[in-house]
Formats: sequence, structure tokens, C-alpha cells
Amino acid sequence: MSLLRIATRGSDLALIQARHIAARLEAELGVESELVVLRTTGDRIQNRSLAKIGGKGLFIKEIEEALLDGRADLAVHSAKDVPARIADGCTLAGYPEREDPRDALVGRERGVRLETLRRGARVGTGSTRRIALLRRHRPDLEVVPLRGNVATRIAKMETESLDAVILACAGMDRLGLGDRIDERISPDVMLPAVGQGLLALETRAGDEWAERVQSLESPEIGIPARAERAFQTRLGGDCSVPLAGHAEREADGGLRFRGLVCSADGSEQARAERSGAAVDAEALGAAVAEAVLEAGGDVILRRLADSPEPPEDPGRERGERDG
Repeated sequence: MSLLRIATRGSDLALIQARHIAARLEAELGVESELVVLRTTGDRIQNRSLAKIGGKGLFIKEIEEALLDGRADLAVHSAKDVPARIADGCTLAGYPEREDPRDALVGRERGVRLETLRRGARVGTGSTRRIALLRRHRPDLEVVPLRGNVATRIAKMETESLDAVILACAGMDRLGLGDRIDERISPDVMLPAVGQGLLALETRAGDEWAERVQSLESPEIGIPARAERAFQTRLGGDCSVPLAGHAEREADGGLRFRGLVCSADGSEQARAERSGAAVDAEALGAAVAEAVLEAGGDVILRRLADSPEPPEDPGRERGERDG
């Protein structure tokens, strides 16, 4: 068997994830590997909203090109960076691990929680989903769009006078920064993004590695992951859409799925919840997507498609704070 070439972005988090999978491949399958580090379009463009420049697929475009032209055999992604449609000739071969899928509140002052942030507090995030859900749950907050890696976003609390930032618990944990999280926000308040906390392995379709690396996946992780993927595929969402979908195993072995779509300002929301058998995971995810559409999600998605750029926060434009 030839050396396995693993494509990855060059951020600290991406490299930690890729090296971890490389170590698992060696320990569990006896496979030697090397990293192929690539800089994606999403990495190069840091001063504009992803929703305005093409969506989160910009973080995997160059990686998929490396798979298809033979420079790499396997890619390690944060699953929430993978759009609903991947490149022809590629396949998602497995979901080997999941860390805490919740959103993390990191405050400038330690011990703060979402409910205890002062009125008009400045909160930074780079996610349209988080922006919409923050505006819905705490409309008094001033939401400030952010780009950059985890360390950069945390540093911006000082440089941009932010009271807090919202990040992913999984990324913080993988970087060894879990103790810097002030609140792991309940999914009842902020439903996670599809695939948040998951690692996804992508290969060429039909390649020998597709079947081999699938063995790294456990049913406890793979079944919910495929439900979420089916939900996302049916709705076709990318980072310009405030969309959330989260599946979790229940005590009886079944699966609970919650999904939603909301307007950019959070004022309108369509959500649904279903439970079902684990063997029907993909059907369950698709059924929740249909229920979301029937609950008004189709109207919200049409409006977002007609006006895909999320509105700027009015308080930010005027330098004001509500209240």
C-alpha cells in the first residue's frame, strides 16, 4: 500500500485534526501518511463575510481539487465547513469523531453567561446562524461580525472592545482551550450548526481508501452525522443561510433530531423536531427538513435567496448601543 497523502488546511486547528487522524490511521490500520497542507480561498480572504464571497465551500475547493488531480488521497474537514453539495468525483467516506457540538461563549470578563451579558453588550461571531439566533434570543445585544482563527477572534475582544465572542466548543477543546469557555450554550438556546464538532473524511469516489477509512467511524457518531447531512442536503444550506440541525442518540437507542431555519435578523423562525429509529437516520433528517419547510422555512429560504447578504447590525453601523 502506498503512502496515504492527507490534505488539510494550514490553520492550527486543521493541523491538529489532520495529525490526529493520521495517528489513528497508523495505530488502527497500520497506514503511513503525510500531510499535504493547502491554503484555501476562504483562508486567503479574511476581510469579507463568507456569505458575500461564495459560502463555506471556499474552505474545501482547493482541497477537493487536490483529491481529484491525485495530489492527495484523503481530506480531513471540520464537517460544518462542508457544503450541501461536494465536488463530482468525491465522496464523504466517514465521520470518525465528534467533540462537543455546542456553541461556546467566551467573555472578556470571566464567568459571564449569555443571560448575564449587560444590555447592549458587543458580541462577536462570524456565523450567520449565530448572528440570527443571538438577535432572536437577545435582541438588545450589538452583534459584531468577525473572521479569523480562534486565537484571532479571542484577541479581538480587546482590539475591538468586545464583551464576548461566540465560537464552537469543539474547536476550543481541540486546541486545548476548553477552560477558557465561560458557557457551553444549551442547544435549547442556540441549536448547533449541521456537523458542528464532527470531523469528516473525504476521498475520491470509488477509491480504495474510501472503504478503508470508513472503519474509523463508529455507529454512535456516524448515524447522527448522516441524519444531519441528509437534513442539510434537502435544504441545500450554506453559510449564507441561518440553518441549524442537530441529531443525538436517545437512551433507547433511537435518534432525536431538531432542525430550524430562520431569517437573518432572527425575527422569523421555522423549526421542527422528530424522533425515530437509528436505522432510519437519513430518512429522519430528510423528514425534519420537510417539516421545517412546511412550517414556513420555504418562505424564509426564498427570501434569503432573493437577498442573500445578511443585514449589518444597525447599532454597529451608527456606533450605537441599544439601551
